[in-house]
Amino acid sequence: MPQPATPLSSAAAAAPEAAPTVVVELFAGIAAAAGCRRVAIPWTDGAVGTLRRALEQRYPALAPLLARSAFAHGDRYVADDECLAPGATVALIPPVSGG
Repeated sequence: MPQPATPLSSAAAAAPEAAPTVVVELFAGIAAAAGCRRVAIPWTDGAVGTLRRALEQRYPALAPLLARSAFAHGDRYVADDECLAPGATVALIPPVSGG
């Protein structure tokens, strides 16, 4: 006769929680240089400038473009000193030119 299953404790049964992140959507030359269109950066709290530096560390080739790019959250651009909450999704808007 098979043994009854031992119930798991609630802590063991719970799925591990994912670390908090900020998702950055990449476009145009920045996406090409990074090799992806979306990246999740570990994030507990901080300002947009901190996110910019984290992207520079992860993707050093982006540094020249990051210095001239803007971040947007929701329906507006955000400055480097504005805070982002974990779970936020931001767009990294590369420099554009036209005629």
